[in-house]
Amino acid sequence: MKNMILCSTGALIGKPNGRDYNLLMPLSEKLKCDGFEFMMYSDWYDKIDDIVDMVGDAGLKMPVYHAQKSIGENISKGGPDELKDAFERFRLNCDMAARIGAERIVVHLWDGITSDKNFDNNIKAYDELLSISKTAGVDLLVENVVCNAKDPHSRWMELLDVYPQMHFVFDTKMAAFHGQLDLLYAKENEYLWKDGHICHYHVNDYGGGLKDWANLKTLPIGKGHIDFEKFFSFIGEIGYDGTFTLESTAFDSTGSIDTDMLNREVEFIREHIK
Repeated sequence: MKNMILCSTGALIGKPNGRDYNLLMPLSEKLKCDGFEFMMYSDWYDKIDDIVDMVGDAGLKMPVYHAQKSIGENISKGGPDELKDAFERFRLNCDMAARIGAERIVVHLWDGITSDKNFDNNIKAYDELLSISKTAGVDLLVENVVCNAKDPHSRWMELLDVYPQMHFVFDTKMAAFHGQLDLLYAKENEYLWKDGHICHYHVNDYGGGLKDWANLKTLPIGKGHIDFEKFFSFIGEIGYDGTFTLESTAFDSTGSIDTDMLNREVEFIREHIK
């Protein structure tokens, strides 16, 4: 997966266009990305076989799979019923990821209003999630999701204390929301990429201030204030040559998809990772 620029299917498919996964086939012919990061929705569990068949028939490359986000919310809430549901759905997600050819699965280990307020639940649940993902043959990546109680970097550190071999996906918008983008460049944190903990990147812009919940939007590159020249210069310096996923929302309220905008982002990234 060397220098692959992926597009999140969640950037293309949403409520305005009926979450129609069949749109992926014609869109793949218009996009200049190298493949996709598949985003699972809650109303697709009874459509798993159909989606797997569609991906196979279209020959779509989906090396990364994003598990349904509310799995993390269930884990954060805790309790036997919530955890049972979270683990059962995660198992379905991992099995589906393997069937579509994904090598990695991204998870929001904490999510929703509860977020990281009951973090002991999230720490304990990781072990079971890891076991499920290993059984399916996919690598588990924990995202630096925004927090209500602390911050994603602190939560990563707590997780590493318990699970020193775990893997992460670094999201630029999530980091910028907490004022933590520069932590990626800090000398004391170089082990995060040197030792292979960070092994995938989500690339999105952010236009709000510190913990500015009203502006927690996924923006295209150049529509916020993240310094992507600095970001990609750093990525080049450390020799990273893995995968990147664009998550910029490309559909409007009518469901129309701006593929030109996404292609401009792909071209920007490709130019900066040469």
